[in-house]
Amino acid sequence: MTTTALDDDVSTDDDRDRDRGEGTIGSGRGLAWLLVITGALGILASWIITTDKFELLKDPNFKPACSLNPIISCGNVMQSAQAEVFGFPNPLAGLIAFPVVVAIGVGLLAGARYRRWYWIGLNVGSLLGTVFCMWLMSQSLYEINSLCVWCTLTWCVTLLMFWYTTVHNIKHGIIPAPAGLRNAVLEFHWVVPVLWYGVIALLILTKWWSYWSSLI
Repeated sequence: MTTTALDDDVSTDDDRDRDRGEGTIGSGRGLAWLLVITGALGILASWIITTDKFELLKDPNFKPACSLNPIISCGNVMQSAQAEVFGFPNPLAGLIAFPVVVAIGVGLLAGARYRRWYWIGLNVGSLLGTVFCMWLMSQSLYEINSLCVWCTLTWCVTLLMFWYTTVHNIKHGIIPAPAGLRNAVLEFHWVVPVLWYGVIALLILTKWWSYWSSLI
């Protein structure tokens, strides 16, 4: 059966029979490690942004270490209205959500198996996070006109955890899909994140091409 390197099926045949019922579903170590690593990177990015935001609140002249040039300017992003969409700094939400992802990944590494509704919840949560990150990306590029290194890291890890959670759920029938689509997703699982990252890089490159070309 076609599988993916990030979600090798380590269940027994009896386990797979239970998966098709009301039982629980685990994952391979690859997906578990991906959730742990992406969640940890998300915590790191959220923590740094949050601490820098507090410094800016104390001292409006504070310059974050990641404010490197007119384009890569974390301070501009942190001081924008989009940085507090919900009435508090956006990274505080990351400090709540990303530890949950790490805990799920650690549980999987320890052999935990979750019910279908739990996997669906992870998928929906990571989808909402991805949509929010893509909106923030559009705001950074076309409204704020600045990039934050740590925000960009958050975009990247969020879409990666969303995609491979989706792959896992399609593989185990949690998300129903025709056999042809399922096989294509499992065989070419790497295509979507590669193209997604490529589009983000292309948008950043074309948005500030005059600046990047001046550095050559």
